[in-house]
Order: sequence, then C-alpha cells, then structure tokens
Amino acid sequence: MTTRDLEVFAAVAEHGSMSAAARALRVSQSSVSQAVADIEREYGVLLFDRCAHSLHLTPTGETLLAYAQKTLFLVREIDGFLRSGTCRSELRVGASVTVGSCVLSPILRRLQAQLPGLQPRVVVSNTHEIVDLLLKSRLDVGLVEGRVDHPGLAVRPAMEDRLVIVCPPGHPFFGRSSVRPEELSGQAMVLREEGSGTRAHLEEALRGCGVACRPAWVCSSTEAILDAVRHGFGISVLSRRLVRADLDAGRLWACQAEGLDLRRSFSLVQHRNKCPFDALTRFRQVCLAWGREEDSTAL
Repeated sequence: MTTRDLEVFAAVAEHGSMSAAARALRVSQSSVSQAVADIEREYGVLLFDRCAHSLHLTPTGETLLAYAQKTLFLVREIDGFLRSGTCRSELRVGASVTVGSCVLSPILRRLQAQLPGLQPRVVVSNTHEIVDLLLKSRLDVGLVEGRVDHPGLAVRPAMEDRLVIVCPPGHPFFGRSSVRPEELSGQAMVLREEGSGTRAHLEEALRGCGVACRPAWVCSSTEAILDAVRHGFGISVLSRRLVRADLDAGRLWACQAEGLDLRRSFSLVQHRNKCPFDALTRFRQVCLAWGREEDSTAL
C-alpha cells in the first residue's frame, strides 16, 4: 500500500463515490476503483459497503480513514518543509471573515516587526472552509470566530468579542439600548452565509429563545452586509469591532438583545500534529498579547 493509495481511499471516503473522487483527483474512475480494490485484496478487508449508487465506510474503513488522514497530513508537512529549504520564512494564516476584516492586519504587522523577513500568506473565508484547509495542511494556523469541534484540531481562545444588533437611522430599534429576542422574528435580516461562525452563534442563541432566524439577504462579505444595512434593507448581527467606525460616524446604531448571550471568542486553531516553528510560535504569542491589550470595555 502506497501513500497514493491512501490518498485515493481518503478521497473516495470524503466524496462518497468512486466517480466523484476521480473527478476531484483528476484521474480515471477505473484507477480509483483499482486502488481501493488493491488495498482490500492485499489485506483481505472490506473498506466500503456498496449500497446501490452510494458507498459507506465499514468499521475497518473508518479506522483506516483516521490513519490515512494523519499520514497524509504528515506527508504534506514534510513536503512543505523540504520545499521551503528547511527555513520557514512563510506563514500560512487562515482567518474567518470578521477576523480578517478587523483583527488580522494589525496582528500581522506586529509580527512582521519582530520577523522582518516574514512573508505571510492569508486566506480569508468562513470558519468551515478554514477548518478544511487546516486539516489538509494547506494552512499553518487559523484565527476564527466560529466554534471548532474536530478531534484533529487544537483550539485555544485568543480574544473576546461581542455581537451586537445593528440598524440604520430611522429604524424602530434606533436609539434603543436593547430589544427583546421576539422582536427580531419579524425583522428583515442581512446575515452571513451558512458556515459562518457569526451566523452559527446567532442562530444557536435565537433557538434557545424559540426565535427563528429568517435572513432576507445572505452575504459572504461583511462590507456588503454593512452597505445593505446602511441603505435600510434590514438589520444585522455583527461583531462590535467590525461596526465601530459606522457607530462613531452615526451611520448605524447598535443595541443588545435582552437575555441573549452574544459574547464569544476568536480562537487560534491548528492541527494537533503540526510541528512548531518560529513564525508560528510567535504568531500565537502576538495574538494572545494583542487580545489581552484590547480594551474589553470597547466591546
């Protein structure tokens, strides 16, 4: 069994079919089927239950998948280490959208002051996508607002954050310090897409109060959300850090939801098998220090 065999097997497990795995790997379906069959024949095991047009991992397949994911992660780590000439002047950072919009840049500037030769490579996406890239060793570390619960990832809170309800001048909520959760049920809401940590946190809090969240607009861009709210297309729930400039300029108003805990943490996330190197260690240190220095009363 080769590393390539493990890669093919893992792709079939991820995509749920030989044909989908073949498309993802850009190889023929027959070569995918052959790789899986070779493993099963060599070890006398069954990796998938074949049911109609779908594949389901057997208990043996589930265990092998865990081994394969760890092995493939380490292989990619070794490849990246050797290709970098063993000197890591590059740091691959993933940030969820809110973090990338209002937190990450000053942190990276402070890090570059400590490591002038550092070349950060940044991906800004939703928490779900950042987690996927970390698991595939395409990122060294993530700083995200969403909840992360994966056994392969280590998560550490880095700084506090608070979500607030934002509305434009003229809205019935404007000028109020708080609103009742049930008042949100009839409101047009401009929210982030599925997979966003901000949206997940809001939906969980509202479910606890029996309030359904029905977005009128769905945007992956925080600037698009802010623009829609400024123009009166609805209200939103966003990080207070993100709307601070609009609040100071009077373009938007922020209030709390009574009884809803909209506090959260931005968290540092990395693979549990990640080998530390200087830029990664310092990035974690700078994030934690920056979080401690932030004035919590401003949230």
